[in-house]
Amino acid sequence: MSVRAEHDRGVLARLLGRDPVLHAYQLGDLDDFFWPYTSWFRRDDQVVLLYHGGDLPTFLAFGAPADTAALSVLLGQVAPVLPARLYAHLSPGLADALAGSFRLTPGGRHHRMALTDPGRLGAVAPAGVVLGVADLPQVRELYARAYPGNWFDERMVRTGQYLGIRDGGALVAVAGVHVFSPAYGVAALGNVTTHPRWRGRGLGASVVAALCVRLLQSVEHVTLNVKADNVAAVRLYERVGFSRVADYDEWMLTASGAAAG
Repeated sequence: MSVRAEHDRGVLARLLGRDPVLHAYQLGDLDDFFWPYTSWFRRDDQVVLLYHGGDLPTFLAFGAPADTAALSVLLGQVAPVLPARLYAHLSPGLADALAGSFRLTPGGRHHRMALTDPGRLGAVAPAGVVLGVADLPQVRELYARAYPGNWFDERMVRTGQYLGIRDGGALVAVAGVHVFSPAYGVAALGNVTTHPRWRGRGLGASVVAALCVRLLQSVEHVTLNVKADNVAAVRLYERVGFSRVADYDEWMLTASGAAAG
C-alpha cells in the first residue's frame, strides 16, 4: 500500500486512539483549534503528522518498536513531499528512513511521561490560580527570565489550563499545556517553570500537581515531554506521579542539497 493523505478525523482518532499516551499530541491536534494547521499521512494502520502552525513545520512519527519497519517505509515514501526545513520528533530507529533525503541535526533524546499514579498529587500541596489573557504580560516576563527560548503558544492560555503561583503581586511559577482536548481525552503539560529566585521551594511540583488535578476533571490521559538529560525536571514529574512510558528523538531536518541556515 502506498502512502496517502488522510482527511478523516474519525479514522485518525481510531488509529491513534489505540495508544492515546504515545499519540497524545496527535490526538490533541485533531481538535478544531489545531486541525487547520495539520497534514496527515497514512500507510495501512501507520499515521504521521506534519504540523505547520509554528515558525517551522514539525513532523511527528511515533510508534512502538514493533512498528518501526512499517513506519520507516511510510517515512521513506512521504519524504519527497516534506518541506525543505523542519523539526522532527521521531521514535528511536526512525531517523534512518529520512537520512537519504535530509541532513539530520540531533536535538536530543526526550522522554514521554504519563501521569500513572495520580494518588501522589496530594502529597505535594497542590497550589495555583487560573491565569487568563490579562496575565499574559506577567507570563511572558517570567518565561523571558526563567525559561528563555521555550515554545509558548499564547492561544493556549484561553483554555483555562494555565496555573500560576504568585508571591505578592509577582508571578513566580507557572504550568500550562501544549495540548488540551476533552473531546479526545488527552492533555500534554508544557511551559512549566519557576523563577530562579524561588527555585528549591517545591513551587514547581505544587503548580504542576494543581494543574493535573484540574486536567483530570476533563481528560483521562495527562502526558508531557521532557529532555532525557533534564534530571531535575524528570524527578519533579516522578514525584507527583508521572512515569516514563516511551522515548523519542528530536531532529532538525534540512533537505539534502538545500542551503544551510
